[in-house]
Amino acid sequence: MFAVIGRPFLAFISYLGKLGLLISMVMESILNGKRRHRLMFEQVVEIGYRSQPVVIVTGAFTGAVLAAQSLFQFSELGMETGAGALVSVAMMRELGPSITALMLAGRVGAAMAAEIGTMKVTEQIDALRSVGVHPIDYLVSPRLVAMFIAMPLLIAESIAFGIISSLLVGTVTFEVNAAYWMNQVHLHTDLSDIIIALTKGTVFGFLIVIVSCHQGLSASNGAVGVGRSTTRAMVYSALALLVFNFFLTLLMNIIFPTGFGN
Repeated sequence: MFAVIGRPFLAFISYLGKLGLLISMVMESILNGKRRHRLMFEQVVEIGYRSQPVVIVTGAFTGAVLAAQSLFQFSELGMETGAGALVSVAMMRELGPSITALMLAGRVGAAMAAEIGTMKVTEQIDALRSVGVHPIDYLVSPRLVAMFIAMPLLIAESIAFGIISSLLVGTVTFEVNAAYWMNQVHLHTDLSDIIIALTKGTVFGFLIVIVSCHQGLSASNGAVGVGRSTTRAMVYSALALLVFNFFLTLLMNIIFPTGFGN
């Protein structure tokens, strides 16, 4: 029994230690390593520009579904305009950052793990070391900086299209007055909601890059190992996002309380 419980626990502690070591190396690389601006801009295009379609579609339909479900309930109470405030706060504080991060974990995180994992099993990373190029400087740091640049913009797009789609659902499908709808959005949305969205997005982006790059750097056993690393990168990133989202929500709600009475 102790072996069954102890092995996974020790493996988890070891995994956290490896992530901590990678984080320290990345921080040192960003502060003191060589700046690779071309690689960083390439990753901004890959992470940000090419992720826009999936982020926009996901944000728009998330906002639309949330508005429809809210209006189904609020219409019975004669509070249809309150759905606008609910969608706005929910998209900024929860759904916008979370849905965007989950989409990036599946699209960008898996791609990072696959690319770096392929380089690992084909000994390209060893070749980088042999010519005096640090793998962290070349592979991880540009991706992390690019994620910090792209993530806030992607979250802003997701939230904006979610609110716009909810407005269309409310005004076109449920015939709610657009002026009243937007008035409720303005009343119950402020700077604190934007700060929460950007804070969560920064943490989520950091988790995606660190977990995915670690899986790529740990790949072994050829193509099979690369496939496993890619799957683990997506799954572990998603789990980390959900766990951290819970604790960030509690922390942010203490700092910036929400509620229609505030």
